[in-house]
Amino acid sequence: MRSLSLKLSFFWHMHQPDYRRNDGMMSMPWVFLHAIKDYYDMPWLLSLYPGLKGTFNITPSLIEQLSLYREPLQNDYFLSLWERHPTMLDEHQKEWVIKICKATQYETMVKKMERFEALFHRTKYSDADFIDLETVFLLAWCGNYLRRENEVVRELIDKKSGYTQLDKTRLLETLCAFIETILPFYASLQDRGIISVSTTPYYHPIMPLLIDMENAIRANENTPLPERYFSLKEDALLHVERSIELYTKTFGKIPRGFWPAEGAVDEASLKIYKEYGIKWIAADEAVLFHSHSDLERKDLYQSYLYDGVTIGFRDHELSDLIGFTYRFKPSRDAAEHFIRMVEKTGASQKDATLFVIVDGENAWEFFEGNGFDFFNALYTHLSDSSWCRTVTFDEVSLFPSRPLKSILPGSWINGNFDTWVGHFQKNRAWELIYQTHRDVENFSGKITEEAAQKINDHFLKAECSDWFWWYGDDHPTEFGYEFDLLFRENLIAIYRFLEMPPPSNLFESIIVRRNLTPFWVKPQNAISPVIDGQYRSFFEWAGCGSVNEQIIYSTMEGMRGPIEMILYGYDEERLYLAFDGDFSNRSELALVMIIEEIGEQFTFSLEDPESTEEMQIALDERLEIGLSRLYFKTYTAVHLRFELIRGERIIQTMPGSGPLLVDLDENYTGNWFI
Repeated sequence: MRSLSLKLSFFWHMHQPDYRRNDGMMSMPWVFLHAIKDYYDMPWLLSLYPGLKGTFNITPSLIEQLSLYREPLQNDYFLSLWERHPTMLDEHQKEWVIKICKATQYETMVKKMERFEALFHRTKYSDADFIDLETVFLLAWCGNYLRRENEVVRELIDKKSGYTQLDKTRLLETLCAFIETILPFYASLQDRGIISVSTTPYYHPIMPLLIDMENAIRANENTPLPERYFSLKEDALLHVERSIELYTKTFGKIPRGFWPAEGAVDEASLKIYKEYGIKWIAADEAVLFHSHSDLERKDLYQSYLYDGVTIGFRDHELSDLIGFTYRFKPSRDAAEHFIRMVEKTGASQKDATLFVIVDGENAWEFFEGNGFDFFNALYTHLSDSSWCRTVTFDEVSLFPSRPLKSILPGSWINGNFDTWVGHFQKNRAWELIYQTHRDVENFSGKITEEAAQKINDHFLKAECSDWFWWYGDDHPTEFGYEFDLLFRENLIAIYRFLEMPPPSNLFESIIVRRNLTPFWVKPQNAISPVIDGQYRSFFEWAGCGSVNEQIIYSTMEGMRGPIEMILYGYDEERLYLAFDGDFSNRSELALVMIIEEIGEQFTFSLEDPESTEEMQIALDERLEIGLSRLYFKTYTAVHLRFELIRGERIIQTMPGSGPLLVDLDENYTGNWFI
């Protein structure tokens, strides 16, 4: 029976680290690109549906950098190059422009513009082609609002090619003018009660680690800690103080709520939020269940009150469906699946409150049309619903909440802090921060008040969680060295303000080596393994293709699921698949295979798998499947997707990087494999 009192609280997190170099210029343009694509579009889409509400979190470092686009050429290095005629750029500058232009999702953004796709794979460009590449790149990043409402953007998209320097100038001017409207739009929607706006400690630090590094081993006793660590609680307080000051200046009121960076909480940081008047925070379900192992799933669907601060705990499954799974589904199907999942929860208990917390910017470039059709389908369902109402976090903080006596340290990723500490690169970054702090404390010279303020600012910037996110092997990026340099430059600048030479180790890259293991390896030869679910012989699958599900995530982090590796290969009769991972719980478990070319999907029960002549399946030490080529009809190359499901719940979508291209007519004569 449907619940008539289900409350659904959407929360969208908007954040970029501080990209400013020591000269004050932003070294990378991601604030600008997400500003024209996401920051206005997300609240705008919600506002199209009267009665719907949501919460948006905007970090102070993002607010600061959005304001810099009043003078884009003085503040954004990429745009300062983009604006020039190609003849005014040297080869290094051209390479940087091309690298940024090609850091665009190919399937959903590049391929949708014929001229962009034609230029994307080139390595050499004429001046005219270079101008076209620059222009279609920015047009591809323009969001749905700009494509529908902005005359200059519509005109240039319709032009398709043959762009001029004047076209570039007009485009940049209109986009920068548009960016100036973003924060006032949020303020307007907040004043009208459509959204609530929260914020984060200033430069997005992991507060529990600043306060007490030993929180890392309280969350995971096996986490290696940096050497000679000590508390940076005073920095933590500064992050909170400065954040409240900027929010108040921007929105004309003090914030009621905070999203602790990466949902990272502990009791000490909660005490700080309370002391500064914060009424609510959001965190992840992993923190709740790690803190109270006696709680059941149904206990997630309500707000909690800890020492006067309301906490909404993120439903990891529902949130990850939007952030990571639905991009692979047709928009209407995805929206209907989400509604069924929400309705099922609401029907199971009285007066439930669901908290869906999602990255508000990085997910949508993986969706067709930047998520426009998905959100329209979802919001239509919700606005027509009589059994569900959307609420803001500000409203939730006024509802009765269940008391919470204690809370353990943790974050939204696995309930621990291993994403930001433990790997030798991450620890090295922390050690450099501690080293610099000790040098400042032991400095015997005079520090002016102005220099002291700038020193504090650079310390806070260096404590941003993003630098630690990109260190290590868990989130590979082609911009790793640029992030590394930004981090170290903040510490180098501190010594400049002390008028003393920085230690030489600050000029050494922390990224001394990268995990160069590719996440996708193509097959090297034909294989014909025995399908028995056993690890028999290395040679059975030798030369197969593979997809490593553990290393394909970058800007976002989903619930990666139990399957860690996919192996695949083929012979003249069959396609062979193997899935390595944890299959200990097979209750209601099934694998769905979608063949995109023919629009069909096949479901294989894993609870009690049965083989047929055309489909062999075995689940023991691993899951192995052998499929007749008849499954693929006349196609010789197909794109495959897989979903691991339990009942109606989607546990994992694979590959996490997008559909797997399988070329059944691959010619291996050029490969030599031993």
